[in-house]
Amino acid sequence: MLSKRQQFDYAVGDMGINLYFMSAMTYLLFFYIDVYGLSAEIAAGVFLFARIVDAITDPIMGFLADRTRTRWGKFRPYVLFGPVPLAVIAVATFTVPDFDEVGQIIWAYVTYTLFGIIYTVVTIPYAALSAVISNDYQERSGFTSVRMMFALAGGAIVSVGMLPLVDVFGGEAIGFQWTMIVFGVMATLLLWLTFRGTEEGAFPDATTSKVSFRDSVRVVVANGPLWITIALFCLGMLAFTFRFSTAPFYLKYSMGREDLIPLYMLVTLAVMFPGLLAVPWLSRTYGKAGAVRVGALIAMVGAVGFYYTPVSDVWLVFVWGSVLAIGGSPIMVLGWAMLADTVEHGEVQTGIRAEGVVFSTASFFQKLAKAIAGSGIAAMLAWFGFVANQEQSQETVAGLLFMIAVCPLVFNALLFLVSLAHRLDGRRHAEIVRDLSERAIV
Repeated sequence: MLSKRQQFDYAVGDMGINLYFMSAMTYLLFFYIDVYGLSAEIAAGVFLFARIVDAITDPIMGFLADRTRTRWGKFRPYVLFGPVPLAVIAVATFTVPDFDEVGQIIWAYVTYTLFGIIYTVVTIPYAALSAVISNDYQERSGFTSVRMMFALAGGAIVSVGMLPLVDVFGGEAIGFQWTMIVFGVMATLLLWLTFRGTEEGAFPDATTSKVSFRDSVRVVVANGPLWITIALFCLGMLAFTFRFSTAPFYLKYSMGREDLIPLYMLVTLAVMFPGLLAVPWLSRTYGKAGAVRVGALIAMVGAVGFYYTPVSDVWLVFVWGSVLAIGGSPIMVLGWAMLADTVEHGEVQTGIRAEGVVFSTASFFQKLAKAIAGSGIAAMLAWFGFVANQEQSQETVAGLLFMIAVCPLVFNALLFLVSLAHRLDGRRHAEIVRDLSERAIV
């Protein structure tokens, strides 16, 4: 069993990761269009290219991590040496260079692509740590809930602090650059704390001593629960990205209340904390897949309420946006816990333990979903006739409502349906762990 201190040390790393994740997820498109000066079409191309490259590097990183052998383990070295270059490239991504138009476009493509690659080098090993610091089905739900609380805390810092810090540091381009410097220093220190406080000891390393590429493919292809979990992950990411990345545009252009952006982001993240606290209970009561279905139903109610709320009713916009956010809590936590469980499922089927490949495969598809969502949002903005820093047409306003309410409704409905196919419950996982323990003894 993990101590409270060990859970804290592992979980706090995700606060640092989310300083980057939420900055890119929530404000990078806004930065590119409103500050950097890219058109929506060009921004869509940058997002799509960078995120596809980012996704492709995930399986490669997982394979490399599984074959890494150091005195610190196979995942922790990346949490030690990766944060500094990640901070540097994050700052560069939110920098407006003094180039001509073509040079600025190239800079956007190069920096965001490199940001995605280095982000992968840090985050795949960090995520895979959850499968080697504990082998207990319910404990994973517990410490993953703690991890997600810190992730939300990082997201809250970005949501409420990004734009005010940008103003403090001089506004516009220079403000974004210095804000990312601050976030980079914070994230680096938090990830180093994770390195210091974790150990890779839940399972013996014999089954992963020489994982070949063919072995890695076998572990993934034969793992049915992994593919169901990946589908859930992708649908959750699509729903989250659409509701969160569209929010700054909806508040600024549909409601005419740009001043409410930091508060809305903070509130819709803060309300997820009680949801996260409830997730372990939901998991024990309904199982992990059942808890995900409860969340999907809540989110669908929120999406419907949001759709029928007039833009003039600020109170109800916050209420239904909060309900939609609370519904996203279970998949946010349990997706990672369910993913760790599939590692043992793959091992009992193939005799090969490959945490890095399992987590990186899931991350590949999650990032692919994020790429589709990010570029899709930018493309939909262009399709609906969006023009930055101008009053929008009724068609554009209707399009923003479609993106922030209808799209999450559809994705959560699919999430509910796919979760019905998940069969790797607590009882089955306990049987698998016992089987693996018996094999190790023999």
